Amino acid sequence: MTKRRRGGSSIPPRAGFAAACCAVLLGAACAAFGADPSRLPAPLSNWLAQAGIPETGIGLVVQEVGATQPVLTLEPDRPMRTASVMKLVTTLAALETLGPAATWRTEVYAAGPLSGDVLEGDLLIKGSGDPQLTQERLWMLLRELRQRGIREIRGDLVLDGAVLAPAADDPGRFDGRGERPYNALPDGLLMNYQAVALRFVPGMNGAVGVLLEPALSQLQLINRLTLDDGPCGDWQSRLGLKVLDRGERAVILMSGAFSSQCGEKTDQLRVLNSPAYDYGLFRLLWEELGGVLTGGVRTAGAAPAVRLLAAAESPPLAELVRAINKNSNNVMARQIFLGLGARVLGAPGTPEKGAAAVRQWLAGKGLDFPELVMENGAGLSRSESISPRHLADLLLAAHAGPLMPEFIASLPLAAVDGTMKRRLNGSPASGRAYIKTGYLAGVRAMAGYVLDRRGRWIAVVCFINHPQAVAGRAFLDGLLEWAYGLQ
Repeated sequence: MTKRRRGGSSIPPRAGFAAACCAVLLGAACAAFGADPSRLPAPLSNWLAQAGIPETGIGLVVQEVGATQPVLTLEPDRPMRTASVMKLVTTLAALETLGPAATWRTEVYAAGPLSGDVLEGDLLIKGSGDPQLTQERLWMLLRELRQRGIREIRGDLVLDGAVLAPAADDPGRFDGRGERPYNALPDGLLMNYQAVALRFVPGMNGAVGVLLEPALSQLQLINRLTLDDGPCGDWQSRLGLKVLDRGERAVILMSGAFSSQCGEKTDQLRVLNSPAYDYGLFRLLWEELGGVLTGGVRTAGAAPAVRLLAAAESPPLAELVRAINKNSNNVMARQIFLGLGARVLGAPGTPEKGAAAVRQWLAGKGLDFPELVMENGAGLSRSESISPRHLADLLLAAHAGPLMPEFIASLPLAAVDGTMKRRLNGSPASGRAYIKTGYLAGVRAMAGYVLDRRGRWIAVVCFINHPQAVAGRAFLDGLLEWAYGLQ
């Protein structure tokens, strides 16, 4: 459920980069303390120049935890766009405000009498903004209903997501790709991220099979893909995709070519809005469990609850934060951001309340970040911004706080997992850099911690805001290696 990242540059492979310049970077880092903190070491400056990015396009802070001054800064007080790095602010605020054991509860009510195994009335599902109400967890909840003896629902499915304000935004406003799951809008009763997985199976019936999961009755798939034996490469760019009649029903038209060399691949789409998606998913799972639903679907704000039938708790917040930061899950981050506002300032949760709750949390820590702009808390925005110095201050405060282990454990670990799995492979800093990354057009960013070669924790924040930002990956990786080698 993360946003696909496209684009590239002529950066050398990770192993080649490490072999070519790691020793130089470590040598430069050895002389770091006592050097001018506002001047980039020569190796880093060279990599920046090769990328065609001026120093005016960079903002960074490198500072040892517990130290009073940074060892390296560049434009530290300039507000800069963060991309997905803003998730660090959202998740840390939620952890420290709500606690790592906080959960979100989804409840199912009968809005009518029970007669044997028949509910003579509506079934109400009341959401609390669960960020991870997946298809599997919803199936378990419905299975509990069946175990309690309910088979037939002779009424409507009523959806109550009033805990979060209805999103009036266009899912495609950010980048024109409203069909991508990362653009799903927050919902107080968000089922399965409103996503559909497409599994491509070469050789199925002598062609390319496309399997939908979940196979909702409102979806029609027209498969015109051809099978060839070319190199797999960027297989997604060879697919033609159109989504027609989006709304209560949708037609997915697949064209283009798929290579047998790819093996099985999976892509994800968001093609139906709630309540159509929720109704289709509920009905599919309910009928698979042997249930019957005779009515339709409707939404209700704060609908009256008659009789509680079953409930499901989300995983604890510490686990949710890990899923958000490791995989840069935009949908979950937005749910947490609005949910934080709802819990601190009262329902319904809104982006404004989420931002106010974050500022209230910062004030309680004695921090004031006047330049901080939060639109959705996920970084899926061209207006969200913070200064490198203030994000570094937040990282330093988090490291000294009681929830430091939970927070650091949520960050991608270089060369190991998450969005850093393919970064710093073969580098001395692999397995020692806990870094959240971010990428938008014109923005590359990272922030987190490096456990340096002497066992010290180093906070690292770097934002690249420049049209050539896509070429800045080598510089960012080099900065982490430099921080690892500090003397």
